[in-house]
Amino acid sequence: MDQDIPVAERLQPITQGKVEPRRGGWAIALVLVGLMGVGAVWFLNRATESPTATETEPTVTPTENLLGHLPYEEAPLSELEPVSADGQIKLRRAAAERFRAMVAAAQQEGVVLVPLSGFRSKQDQDYLFFEVKEQRAQRASERALVSAPPGYSEHHTGYAIDIGDGSRPDTHLKETFEDTPAFRWLEKNAARFSFELSFPRHNPQGVSYEPWHWRFVGDRHSLQTFYRARQLTPRNEP
Repeated sequence: MDQDIPVAERLQPITQGKVEPRRGGWAIALVLVGLMGVGAVWFLNRATESPTATETEPTVTPTENLLGHLPYEEAPLSELEPVSADGQIKLRRAAAERFRAMVAAAQQEGVVLVPLSGFRSKQDQDYLFFEVKEQRAQRASERALVSAPPGYSEHHTGYAIDIGDGSRPDTHLKETFEDTPAFRWLEKNAARFSFELSFPRHNPQGVSYEPWHWRFVGDRHSLQTFYRARQLTPRNEP
């Protein structure tokens, strides 16, 4: 009988009739696809809008301190410049330049800013801390209120300087310096030259108030030196 059927028709696939899709299966598939879409949107929103705790609240490791003082490296001698007439008191180049400009500006207003102490080596600080402590029969914790242990002084950085009033030498390195024209001028103008008071009253390091001690924070390195991870561990006992 097949011989009576044209060749073209014999070669076509045989179908059993049109099969209608199951409506229930398509509905379930659409629901699943919808749920997957909603889940993907929720996940993306969480990823972009709600960072992990580590991203929003980075862990800060408390900085090592000794008797309330932070560790500092010595400035390279090649980077120091004199800021005193005799050349003995020095600061890092950027700090020295701004300090000299500050002295000149104060002088124009009749105020004499006198540099008392700038860069100190660890050897210098060793004497100021240990030998003076023994001479005054002080405990380590008492000495640390007014002088940093060697390796922990801002003066090592070449950015810190003790300032006096040329018209009131009796107030040098004393709290009474705050009553001088020099201190009042510094309070008002020091920030214009990127200097700030290191140890104001009630400072978090527990160091005694030092109205004469100022530090330079006018470039990236000086700012990082004094502000990187400044959280303190509990103050050590002697």
